[in-house]
Amino acid sequence: MPEERTIIASFPSSSKARTTADALAAAGLADVHIRRNSRYGVSQDPYINDPISHQAESLASLVLFSTNSPNDENQATKVLMDADPSVSGMSARGYGMAGGAAFTLVAFVPEPRVDEAVGIIKANGGDV
Repeated sequence: MPEERTIIASFPSSSKARTTADALAAAGLADVHIRRNSRYGVSQDPYINDPISHQAESLASLVLFSTNSPNDENQATKVLMDADPSVSGMSARGYGMAGGAAFTLVAFVPEPRVDEAVGIIKANGGDV
């Protein structure tokens, strides 16, 4: 079994991260995971975080994926989270999060294909 390397890249949007994951999969590198970075905890509940279901607890729950976090008990906290610059997208890069971006892509790649994978990631706007 060939040795693998872990590649960690950051992206300002989920669509760029998803496009990159799809490009890596098309190249035969399918062990790729995308995670949302948040300063407030993350809850990936597709029912609550769906604006069409009318179940969103706040604007922050839709944008920051922050539903069911412990601070959601406090209405004032919800208002402050809604006013956070990351909700408007004005903080897509460099706003106090790991990697400085809202989304992290982690790929596990065989050693001989690391340069190829890094090239795909950078071509799609990722920072490695």
